[in-house]
Amino acid sequence: MKTKQTTTAPAAPIIHAAELAPAVTPSRAYLTAAVDEASGEVTETSRFRYLPGHPRQIRFDAKAGQFNINGTTPLGPAISFIPLAWRVFHDNILNMGRKLWAELFYADEKGAICAVLFHGYSVENLYRLIEPLFYDDLTLADVVVKVQAEKKETVKDGKKATYFIAQFSYEVADPAEVQARQEFARDFPIWRQETYTGVADARIQHGYTVPTEAEAATEEVEETQQAA
Repeated sequence: MKTKQTTTAPAAPIIHAAELAPAVTPSRAYLTAAVDEASGEVTETSRFRYLPGHPRQIRFDAKAGQFNINGTTPLGPAISFIPLAWRVFHDNILNMGRKLWAELFYADEKGAICAVLFHGYSVENLYRLIEPLFYDDLTLADVVVKVQAEKKETVKDGKKATYFIAQFSYEVADPAEVQARQEFARDFPIWRQETYTGVADARIQHGYTVPTEAEAATEEVEETQQAA
């Protein structure tokens, strides 16, 4: 006598509502997109935070060989970032006399848009980085720039003194991260009010947006209203 056998169909996998939601591509690479399950409305949020004309100030202390935020929060002797804008220029800024400066803008690990300044030998070292990039068909916007404080010694008035200069190296960056920064620089004016005089002698610049007089005046009015 044959025994009748039965088989049980495997249980259907549980599909959560989030898995049913269609994938949404943001309109810009620096944005993230999300869909409201109830309304179907798509919202986009920027990965980067930036108050035009007022990036976070990153300072290089050439006496101590340290980087810091606004002169207070230490960052250590090295930083790395993907530049989204930069310029090399002659100007008298920050009450330091007319010098050759390099100003680079980037997004830090928290998404804050930052600006860092270099002058003197550090600018010459940056040029030494730009040259091999050029022959590799790259720019600073395509790479992760690594900046390391390097100790130097000199003799002044018969006494030995030490100081630091910035040394630069690079590695190729993730193309998606490069695209995000390039699109952000196209959509927003990247500049710093404290270092803008309107009379700078520019050598090279990329992604840096010089505001018009009307835009600069609007910025000042908005700041006054916010402070009131």
